[in-house]
Amino acid sequence: MTYTGRRLVTTTALCAALATPAFGEVTVTRGASPIPDGEATAAGDLTVANEKLAFSLAIESGAPWGVPRGAIVDLAAVKDGTPDLDRIAFADFIPNNWSAWPNTSQQVEVIEETPERVEILATRDFGEALIETRYVLEAGSDRVHLTTTMTNNGDAPLEELASGFTLWPDSGYLFPVPGMAGQGSGSAEAKLADRVVAYDADWFIALHAPYFDRVEYDSKDLYLNHALQPGESRSFEGWLQVGPRGDLAPVMAAEIAREGMDAGQVAGSVATRGGDTVSEAVIVVEKDGAPFGWTMAEAGNYALDLPAGDYTVYATARGYSEAAPQQVSVSASGETTLDFDDLEAPGQLDFAVSDAESGAALDARIEITEGQAPLVEFLGRRTFFTALDEVGAAELTLAPGDYVFSVAHGGGFLGTAEEVEVTVEPGDEQSLDVALELLARPNETGWHASDMHHHADQLEGTTPPADLVRAELAAGLDLIFVSDHDSLVNLPELQKIADARGVPFIPSVELSSSWGHFNAYPLTVGETLQIDTATATVQEIFAEARRLGADAIQSNHPFIPYGYLSSLEADKVPGGFDAGFDLLELNVQDNDAKVFARAGELWSAGYRFYLSGGSDAHDVWNDDSGAARAYVHVPGELSAEAFVSGLKAGRAYVTRGPLIAPEVMFGETLKIAPGESREIGFDLTAAHGLKAAVLVGPDGPVETVAFDGETNGAASSALPQEAGWVALQVEDGEGKMAFSNPIWIERPSREQIAPAEAE
Repeated sequence: MTYTGRRLVTTTALCAALATPAFGEVTVTRGASPIPDGEATAAGDLTVANEKLAFSLAIESGAPWGVPRGAIVDLAAVKDGTPDLDRIAFADFIPNNWSAWPNTSQQVEVIEETPERVEILATRDFGEALIETRYVLEAGSDRVHLTTTMTNNGDAPLEELASGFTLWPDSGYLFPVPGMAGQGSGSAEAKLADRVVAYDADWFIALHAPYFDRVEYDSKDLYLNHALQPGESRSFEGWLQVGPRGDLAPVMAAEIAREGMDAGQVAGSVATRGGDTVSEAVIVVEKDGAPFGWTMAEAGNYALDLPAGDYTVYATARGYSEAAPQQVSVSASGETTLDFDDLEAPGQLDFAVSDAESGAALDARIEITEGQAPLVEFLGRRTFFTALDEVGAAELTLAPGDYVFSVAHGGGFLGTAEEVEVTVEPGDEQSLDVALELLARPNETGWHASDMHHHADQLEGTTPPADLVRAELAAGLDLIFVSDHDSLVNLPELQKIADARGVPFIPSVELSSSWGHFNAYPLTVGETLQIDTATATVQEIFAEARRLGADAIQSNHPFIPYGYLSSLEADKVPGGFDAGFDLLELNVQDNDAKVFARAGELWSAGYRFYLSGGSDAHDVWNDDSGAARAYVHVPGELSAEAFVSGLKAGRAYVTRGPLIAPEVMFGETLKIAPGESREIGFDLTAAHGLKAAVLVGPDGPVETVAFDGETNGAASSALPQEAGWVALQVEDGEGKMAFSNPIWIERPSREQIAPAEAE
C-alpha cells in the first residue's frame, strides 16, 4: 500500500476490525483504528498488532498539532487478544523541537507484511530535508522498532537542530528519564538510563532512545543536538515498549538485553509490621540518589533484574508507609534477597477550608510539602483539591507519618498559603479546620480573573473536566475556561458543571497548526470543528474561529518555536501575517518581557492587539492552574461574554502574582491639552510583597517606583508630554510580574483645538 500526498492507493481489501492474532502473529488492519479511543479514524489509516501491542499510523487522519500525516497517534497494550485503550497523543519523530514543519507530501508503504514481521516506511519532507521512518513489529515482541533517517537535500546547511523521538501520553503519569526528574529541559548529561516511561497501574509505554543528549517537556522529547550539511544524513534508532501493567521490570530487562549489561537479581517479600502480606506492593529502586525504576509484587513477593551496581531499595503500597530503605550491591549473575516487613496501614485526614473573615467555605488546593508523597503516582497524589459538591471539604487517605501541608485559595494572588502540620496515625481519622486570610478581594471592585489557556483530558491533557473546575476554583479564578487542542468534546460537560456551581464558563478551543496555536472564544457549545489545522492557512484558521462563534482570537505562546510570531520571523506561516487576531498571550514566563515589548511595538504602530495570559496547564496535580491569568474589569454582572468583551477592549492586565487597580482604566484614551501636566496612579497588592513598579511608554521606562516588600502600595507618575501610550509593569518579592494593557494618550495640537477655543 502506498500513500502519496493527500491520496491513498490500496492493493489490499479493507478490514473492518482487528482480528485476534494467533500467538505471536503480526497483523495489519486497514481502516479506522480498532484501538478504543484511537484518533486514527480514516479509511486509509493503518494499525499493526501482535498479541502484545497495537499501534496506529495516521495516514488519512490528521496527526495532532499540525504534524504531517504518517505518524503514530495510537498505541496500546493488547490484553487477552483485545487492544486496551489508546494511551498516547503522539509518539514519533520530530525534526526540530516542535518548530514549524514545512511539509508538502507524505508517502507510506507497507514494505513487509508476514505473520512473523511487519515493516512500514513513512517518508515526509521537512523543508529541504527528507525524513524516512521505518516501523517494525515482530511476532512475540513487546517493542516497536523505530529507525528514522534525516537527509539534507538542500544546498544550505541545517544548523542547530534538536531532533529525535517523542512520547506524549494522553492519560496516566510520566516517569522522566532517570536522573532528569525536575529538569524540564536542557542537557541530558545527568541521565542514568536512555528511556522515558508513561504509565498507570494497568499499563506502561516506554520510549528507549540511546542517541539523545537533550530533553524537553519533562523528558517527553528525547533530542540530539546536531547539524546536517548539504547531502548529509543522520539516523536515529529507538523502541516503543508496551506492557499490560505499571510494572517497569520489563523496561529494565529490555535495557539490560539491548546493551548487553552485566546484571543480577534482587528478590524478596513485602509485609506489614503485623506480618500481613501486602499483595499490591511496589518496590522502588534508586540509583545515585535518583529514582531508577520499580516493580510490582505478586501476592507479596517480587523479583527484579537490575544492571550490576549499587542501589537503594524500598517497598510501599497505596496509602501505606514506605519501608525503611535498604542498600544493595548487584553483581553480575548474583542473587540478593531483600525482604520488607515494616509497612504501616493508612490513615485519613478530613479538611474543611474557610475564609477567616467571613467563615464561608473556600475552594482550595492542598499540597504535601513535607512528608510521604509517592514517587509512583498511581499509589497516591501529592496535590489535592476540595470537592465540587461540598465546597471547602477534602478527604485524604494517606500513609502514616509526619506531614506539612500547604493550603491555599488563590495562592500567590489573593493571599499566601497556610501551612498545616499534622501526624497521620495508622487507621486513624482526623478533622482539620483551616481558615485562610485573604489579602485581596478584587472581584468586589469588578476585577475578575480567568486562566485563558487551560487543558482538560483531550490529546496530551490528563485532567478530567470536573478536576479542571476544582483546580481553577481553588486557584481563586472567577470563571471556568478550557481550550483543548482541536477538540470541542468537553464543552457541554464543562458548561453543565459550571452552571451547577453558578460560575461563568468560557468555552474555547486551541486551534493547533505546526506554525502557531490560537485560542478562540467564547464558542457556541454544540458546534463541531470543520477545519484541518495541518493544512489550513492562517486566514482559514481565523475564519473557522469566527464561524465557531469566537469574539476573540488569542495568539498563544507567540515566541516559542511553534509560536505565531516566531514562525512569522522564520517565514513559515501559510498566508503570512494576518491582523485578524485580537490578543497576544503571556504564557512562557521567560518570554513575558519579549511578548510585552512586541506588544508595545504593535501599539506604537497603531495596532490594538491587547494582552491575555494563561498557564497552559495540562495536569492540574503537577501544573499550577492560573499561574498566569488575565484580570478584566467587568462593571455590573459577570458573564463570559462581558469578560471576553473587556479583555478584547484592553480593560485588563496579565499577572503571575501582583494585582493592579488603575486610576484610569487600561484600554481607555486620555485626551490632554498641549502643555498640560497629568499624573496617573495605581493601587498595587502583592501577596509576596511588592518590589518595583515601572511605567513604560513607547521609548522605554517613564518612571520606576521601588518598594520594600510591603503587601500594599501605590505608584504614580507624570505622563509624558508626547502622544502615544503608557503601560505598567509590577514585580513582586518572588520576581513574579504583572503587565498591563496600555492607557492611550492623545495630545491634540493647539491648532487642532483652536476652533473649539474660538467658540
